[in-house]
Amino acid sequence: MTRLAPSLAQGWMRLGSRFLPFADAATSELPLSRLMRLSLFQVSVGISVVLLNGTLNRVMIVELGVPSWLVALMVALPLVFAPLRVLIGFRSDHHRSVLGWRRVPYIWMGTLLQFGGLAIMPFALLVLSGDEPGQIIVGRIGAAIAFLLVGAGLHTTQTAGLSLATDLAPENSRPRVVAFLYVMLMLGMMASALAFGALLANFSEMRLIQVVQGAALTEMVLNVIALWKQEARDPSRTSAANVRPRFQDSWRKFQDAGGSSRVLLAVGLGTAGFTMQDILLEPYGAEILHLTVGETTSLTALFAAGTLTGFAISARRLGNGSDPYRIAALGALVGLIAFSAVIFSAPMMSPLLFRIGTTLIGFGGGLFAVGTLTAAMALARDGASGLALGTWGAVQATAAGAAIAGGGAIRDVMSALAGQGHLGAALATPATGYSIVYHIEIALLFATLAVIGPLVRSRHPATQQKLEFGIADFPN
Repeated sequence: MTRLAPSLAQGWMRLGSRFLPFADAATSELPLSRLMRLSLFQVSVGISVVLLNGTLNRVMIVELGVPSWLVALMVALPLVFAPLRVLIGFRSDHHRSVLGWRRVPYIWMGTLLQFGGLAIMPFALLVLSGDEPGQIIVGRIGAAIAFLLVGAGLHTTQTAGLSLATDLAPENSRPRVVAFLYVMLMLGMMASALAFGALLANFSEMRLIQVVQGAALTEMVLNVIALWKQEARDPSRTSAANVRPRFQDSWRKFQDAGGSSRVLLAVGLGTAGFTMQDILLEPYGAEILHLTVGETTSLTALFAAGTLTGFAISARRLGNGSDPYRIAALGALVGLIAFSAVIFSAPMMSPLLFRIGTTLIGFGGGLFAVGTLTAAMALARDGASGLALGTWGAVQATAAGAAIAGGGAIRDVMSALAGQGHLGAALATPATGYSIVYHIEIALLFATLAVIGPLVRSRHPATQQKLEFGIADFPN
């Protein structure tokens, strides 16, 4: 019996390291408790994302009676700062400070911007919902400032926070750590969505103020806890006497690391190809295939299941030393099949084919996200993780936002033209607008494959190392 106990204990430890979520992301340099605490900055970002894109979106249109075009414009304002993530990451790489911190000042400044924007946002929205012309003008200005502040803070906090996590983690575990932080982002979004839904069930203007400002305070507390004793002070690294490289030189060095421009172009095209349908799948199922509300809602679960399967398969292949560019290309190929299935589900009136296509979209997107994230991580050199992650995040966020907005606009315009008979009798159906968007996504994925092709052939040494991924890897 005494001999059996050590064997059981060792077996349990091996089992835990293999199957416990995120246990394999921790290292001796960055233990799980510290990593969990650091990940709280992603939870605060998730709170802001849900407020901007979900809760306030609905409240502004339904309860406050704000025009939908104005709501869409306000929600899109934070996208203005997405391209600036490149500069934010670069500046945090070479920040000058007598305190010896590089990332902490940027995370703190991003926290203050989010707090300020959320503090004034409910009052601006209440003024915006007024009837007087003066109130409307002041409300629009105030709401625009609030959304801009939150957007600037969100992008600053996330870029510097991911860079700090990359600095703290050993090189071989960095992709796993960054992936874990994206999981925490999604968990923060899910938890905050449920909380906001419960708190605003009995809506009132006072309750709106309390909820939004409570979220601002919660974000401040979470980020303070996340930052506490994370980055070691090193005045020699942030001394004003150090020569700060020019952005052009750092960017050129980043490009020389191995096809970065082509990688980022692939990220942009592929992200747009997978996300242009983001707000169209459920309306497509309802309007074209006559699915019920419950049936269209279940599409989210199918999409998530496909994404998780894509993560699991890519994790296994990357763990066996597969090329991340091949993983990304495989995701794009699956996307071609997925959108073809969605398109053919309309003339065949097949909800089953539509559900299969939806699942495959998530599956292909999961493969593509893990592959491109791993490839981008491999391009970081000499402590320039801020520039690498900032660039990747900027391209991804900008492409996703532009694609979602463009997909909705293209669908509306083409559906109107088809309904009026301008596209011919054969295309005078409600499915035409949706189908055109899906065909554009197929074209974008073909372009993505063309861009990734030379990267697969070149087989950069930076991407040849064996990367150990587990089920914890969940990049977006």
